[in-house]
Amino acid sequence: MTEKTVTRAQLSEAVYHEVGLSRSESADLVEAVLDRIAHGLVRGEAVKISSFGSFSVRQKGRRIGRNPKTGQEVPILPRRVLVFRPSHLLKNHINNGGKAR
Repeated sequence: MTEKTVTRAQLSEAVYHEVGLSRSESADLVEAVLDRIAHGLVRGEAVKISSFGSFSVRQKGRRIGRNPKTGQEVPILPRRVLVFRPSHLLKNHINNGGKAR
């Protein structure tokens, strides 16, 4: 399986073709949506996109890890991590190969 990536430019191009905005307006729209999502997450808000999934930030506490190469214990500092939970509709869509049920 070859790995493919969807880029901002491809999203902007899709908006351009589907919605009919100019290319620059499409790029601005994609940037605005992504900025809104990012800023909400920075503020600690959950971001829910219907039929797609939800993004949230979770706080992980300090813990002790182990370097797998040396076996030495290493402290892992507290940090915030991004969590994505796909919706059931998205899971079904993926499991059906993108075909509608």
